[in-house]
Amino acid sequence: MQEELSILIQAQYPLIYLVTSEEERAEQAIAAIAQTKANQRRVFLWTVTHGIIEYGQARHITQHNTVSPEAAIQWVIQQKEPGIYIFKDLHPFIDSPATTRWLRDAIASFKEAQKAIILMSPVQHVPIELEKEVVVLDFLLPDMTELNQVLSHQLEQTKTRRTTTETREKLLRAALGLTKDEAEKVYRKAHVKVGRLTEAEVDIVLSEKKQLIRRNGILEYIEEDETIDSIGGLEELKRWLRQRSNAFTERAREYGLPQPKGMLILGVPGCGKSLIAKTTSRLWGLPLLRLDMGRVYDGSMVGRSEANLRNALKTAESISPAILFIDELDKSFAGTSGSADSDGGTSSRIFGSFLTWMQEKTSPVFVMATANRVERLPGEFLRKGRFDEIFFVDLPTPEERQQIFNIHLSKRRREIARFDLEQLATVSDGFSGAEIEQGIIAAMYEAFAQDREFTQLDIIAAIKSTLPLSRTMTEQVTALRDWARQRARPAASSVAEYQRMEF
Repeated sequence: MQEELSILIQAQYPLIYLVTSEEERAEQAIAAIAQTKANQRRVFLWTVTHGIIEYGQARHITQHNTVSPEAAIQWVIQQKEPGIYIFKDLHPFIDSPATTRWLRDAIASFKEAQKAIILMSPVQHVPIELEKEVVVLDFLLPDMTELNQVLSHQLEQTKTRRTTTETREKLLRAALGLTKDEAEKVYRKAHVKVGRLTEAEVDIVLSEKKQLIRRNGILEYIEEDETIDSIGGLEELKRWLRQRSNAFTERAREYGLPQPKGMLILGVPGCGKSLIAKTTSRLWGLPLLRLDMGRVYDGSMVGRSEANLRNALKTAESISPAILFIDELDKSFAGTSGSADSDGGTSSRIFGSFLTWMQEKTSPVFVMATANRVERLPGEFLRKGRFDEIFFVDLPTPEERQQIFNIHLSKRRREIARFDLEQLATVSDGFSGAEIEQGIIAAMYEAFAQDREFTQLDIIAAIKSTLPLSRTMTEQVTALRDWARQRARPAASSVAEYQRMEF
């Protein structure tokens, strides 16, 4: 990014919009560019509180009467010497007709002049009048090299003895996605809290990432205690996930493997699709971020929804490698085709932005999506190559139902030998994993109310009194199986799975 910025300044681009919240780090980068032989220029800073100040000068040495944006831009136009003029947080004023006009006048006057205005702000907001004139750049977060400098400085400050290469790498990777200031603070926090900086303090560093996600408001950091072994059946899907448990390591890159893009899990509601996504986080040792599409949409301002999605995806990329979890994808993007009538085309634009990001992303963000209604999904999502694999999760087989009963009963009682799992599996034909769990819970409530231990008969009674979704939604389940037969990979590897799909 710094090289790109240097080229733009050298090529006499008059207006550059730098999106960043790291003002000090960005200023230092621009100052370094201005000192190079190809770009020797003075650097000036503008804020609404102090007006224009030359970079490196005290705040009281200001250019008089330059506090207002219009006066400041006029002053810039009047300067004859080459210069770089950084305007901080101009976005609240940029919609003013006078400010926009002065910026356009400045652009016109900069032709053949060694001058450039850089708008620096954490918020990207470009008026339509300037869209053809401005170049927008994202100031990237610190990489491992910069974070290594921060960590080395902190280790020197705290007089910590040498750390191993492995410990240092883990501390640096844990801080990826944080700003330089955030990394400095969290390393200090770890030292203050326990008096050292070792591999054991990685969790303290990761806690800062959780705070970053909370501040975002659209992403949710999910922590799951369950392991993938707590899911009954779905052996083919589990095998696929275990094969890729080290897919984001340097060893995989050296081997020549591409980074996995994502997977789509289709299936009947309540069959463990969401739980698979959550437990994959533990299996792979990656943070799990749930993208809440409901929070993305914001009708208060034109373009706000698109900005919300862009910021959420940028946050996910900043803490990658990570898993981005989108539950019930069919509901999130169901109305995209007719959104022009309902929401002015916002849904279509959001959908297009998301597809473009999925197609072009190079960051190690694995998209894990689930869906129940395949007919509601836009065809673009199902195109070959969009996801690495599309899995279909059907209702559990008798053997899988026995596993599910075993898992849920074992969670609640140490001794489960008194239960006939084979009979329970037979009685619960057509039940999903979630319905089986609710049947056990209902049986426990019944027995608890009578102040006794629940039994096999209680579970059977609870199951027989329940009408499963597979019977109330027969047409939907049949249609999903018909679609998945030729287009998706069965999540279970048993012969019974294939037989049901042929049914």
